[in-house]
Amino acid sequence: MLYSTRGLGKTWMALAIANAVASNDSFLSWETESPEGVLYIDGEMPMAVMQERLAQIVASSSKEISAPFSIITPDAQEFGIPDLSRTDGQERINKLITDETKLIVMDNLSSLTRTGKENEGESWLPVQEWALRLRSMGKTVLFVHHSGKSGQQRGTSRREDVMDTVISLKKPVDYKQQDGACFEIHFEKNRGLYGDDVKPFEARLTSNSSDDGTKTHKWSWKSLEESNFEKVFRLYSGGMTQSEIAEELVINKSTVSRYVSRGKNDGKITQQND
Repeated sequence: MLYSTRGLGKTWMALAIANAVASNDSFLSWETESPEGVLYIDGEMPMAVMQERLAQIVASSSKEISAPFSIITPDAQEFGIPDLSRTDGQERINKLITDETKLIVMDNLSSLTRTGKENEGESWLPVQEWALRLRSMGKTVLFVHHSGKSGQQRGTSRREDVMDTVISLKKPVDYKQQDGACFEIHFEKNRGLYGDDVKPFEARLTSNSSDDGTKTHKWSWKSLEESNFEKVFRLYSGGMTQSEIAEELVINKSTVSRYVSRGKNDGKITQQND
């Protein structure tokens, strides 16, 4: 599961992951082993918007899509997207899954599963059982979901019981609307991933336009520790005290002190604000 608040960049990230899988390309710190087929089910966006976004991602990639890649959107279906919490809806999707399909992206749960109550565990069981059947067939399912007011994934926590991995996207404390798709990636649950592979990091998507009007994108990433060090360095160099920085970035003062000491040892910080 991949989840965050609205408008933070979930679909951009999910599409980039899907493109990497279908083209055998890398994405952020992750590598693929071979091109695999993708079925992307989107419950909200128009097909034209999804195609435009994917075209921009493809134009920015180092490799071309070489495995089957299908996108389903409500406006491109005669009767819309079926309710994937119902058996008949799941069967309609099953007919589109081929032997070559290895990744199925469901973006997002709120718009694709419409039967039952979101915060009731029993309502999730039909989707869970279907996802388990797909996994037994060698398929990977990526659920894209919204977070609630508490900051956790919206609805019943029972969804996470059978998940191999749960990734939360969070706004950096100094996030501004003009930053666009910029977020911290946190692994809240992981099976088979350890050490550096599950350390939180910050990712950013920047856009550029060529002379002919073609839009391209570039993803950059850095460890959360390195990102925080750069923020502390910038704020301290701007005259803020360590206490003010700790309050501004919502981190421990001891962490700020450690970063300031590092900056001084590296010769990047020469002034004394405290």
